[in-house]
Amino acid sequence: MSEEIDLIIERMERDNIKFVRLQIVDIHGFSKNIAIPFKAEDIEDLFSEGMLFDGSSIDGFVEINESDLILKPDINTYSKLSWRPEESAVCRFICDVWTTEGKPFEGDPRGVLKKSLSKIKDKGYSYNIGPEPEFFIVDVDEEGYPLPYDNASYFDVEPKDKGPDFRREIALNLEELGFEVEASHHEVGPGQNEIAFKFDDALKTADAVITFKQAIKAIVSNMAAFDEMDYTVTFMPKPFFGVNGSGMHCHQSLFKNGENLFSDENSETGLSQEAMYFMGGLLKHAPALTAITNPTVNSYKRLVPGYEAPVYRAYGLKNRSALIRVPAARGKSTRIEYRAPDPSCNPYLAFAAMLEAGLDGLKNKIDPGEPTEINIYELNEEEREKHGIKVLPSSLWEAYHTLETNQVMLDALGEHISKKFLEFKYAEWDEYRVQVFGYEQKKYLDL
Repeated sequence: MSEEIDLIIERMERDNIKFVRLQIVDIHGFSKNIAIPFKAEDIEDLFSEGMLFDGSSIDGFVEINESDLILKPDINTYSKLSWRPEESAVCRFICDVWTTEGKPFEGDPRGVLKKSLSKIKDKGYSYNIGPEPEFFIVDVDEEGYPLPYDNASYFDVEPKDKGPDFRREIALNLEELGFEVEASHHEVGPGQNEIAFKFDDALKTADAVITFKQAIKAIVSNMAAFDEMDYTVTFMPKPFFGVNGSGMHCHQSLFKNGENLFSDENSETGLSQEAMYFMGGLLKHAPALTAITNPTVNSYKRLVPGYEAPVYRAYGLKNRSALIRVPAARGKSTRIEYRAPDPSCNPYLAFAAMLEAGLDGLKNKIDPGEPTEINIYELNEEEREKHGIKVLPSSLWEAYHTLETNQVMLDALGEHISKKFLEFKYAEWDEYRVQVFGYEQKKYLDL
């Protein structure tokens, strides 16, 4: 470790680092950090001893009477923040959270994912995941109401698509942060964009999603300030009525000894039995899983039929109307795409929950049934029932009530986080259900 520390200090000095951010996320997936001045003589103690902080001020952590927790930076997560001024360069380490008794803190979302990954590591497995987080670039009108940055649609080009400059600048900055950007384009909705980056193991990818969201918001904010405009970025699942919402489809696979366990070149579909059972677990636990992968009341404004939303609990080969799609690639690239998640989720919790759902499928040999190759969007309710196709929860209320009775998903989160998570969801729903919206006033004021 001492040699690693010496190397990272040398790199920080080459990068002219002046401040170090120690970053964690709360239970919702929101980034939190503390910045300290860079002093080479203090870095070794920081990595070995960590840094004490007040955990009672972080959502989902601890009460005020047990507030002391410790930040321990992961030396492998060093990144220089490209959007900060060069003359006062800032770097970031993502941290794990420990108790003062020297144990991993069970309320740390990153620790939840690490715990799930350690279980499969003992079996020689690795879990790869490739998310596709979509986002909207948002402007405001003269009265301060949000509106899409442009009126372009899927794969449009200039001048209809006003996002190329933003996406180019974002891609360049992401590459400086170590991302391997694979593609960028305008999405279906007006003002909606997607920048795809290469998949990796689940922990690195969850770290990357947090960095991705933070970086995009900061980069667009800096560009807007330079142009004296009001542009912002939102990962809100459904910011505008009548258009598609933003998803975060997750491509995933299991590997062992460098071999893709989801691949079987001798099967008719090219899929192994492990892939089938993994999908069976995801489909079985999908209702409870949705509370974690789609954790806001707004998430369920996206998960409605008619806007290409993956609400139907089925799987298909290439079929984008099903909850799970199996892309055409085979061999080492064989993967399944779970299409329900949206970018408002906490990626550490969502990835851990999806993994545990799939592992339960493997353990109990859960058969996903036959693939659905028809357009489910065109089926009526009676036809869907005939095919045995059920739907995801239609509200946060329905999702969290399903979660609280699903022991596999509760165990995935752990006792501490599952309790805190449900408390927050109860409170969010109660806050939402007592609101009176403009729609209701227009429709019912004359009663």
